Amino acid sequence: MECVVKWIDNMSFVAETGSGHMLAMDGAPEAGGRNLAARPMELLLAGTGGCTAFDVMLILKKSRQHVDGCEVSLNAERASEDPKVFTRIGFHFRISGRALKREVVERAIHLSAEKYCSASIMLGKTAVMEHTWEIIETGAR
Repeated sequence: MECVVKWIDNMSFVAETGSGHMLAMDGAPEAGGRNLAARPMELLLAGTGGCTAFDVMLILKKSRQHVDGCEVSLNAERASEDPKVFTRIGFHFRISGRALKREVVERAIHLSAEKYCSASIMLGKTAVMEHTWEIIETGAR
């Protein structure tokens, strides 16, 4: 995996990923940025959410669950001193679908957290991870 990050101006940067996608980053005005894009740590948190949501959906689809929606909200706390690592990350999943089996949803979230999500497992070295979920029945189609 590769990535090149280039400084644009002030505290703005653009990254080009190995897969050829572009991503902008910027700092807060009090740090010299212009508030034009997400902060790098926000992107780290968003990437973690994407990683675990990907895993959960893959597991639920392989388990033949009728999923209509998957949303994960992340809430993180950081250390007050440098390095300001994440110290706690809460994940709340909202899985919607028809006749979803609670034990299958729980297993999918657990497998992502404990085995498959590289990002959250890495961040779990410094942060306490908390996982909650709810199932939303969408009815028959």
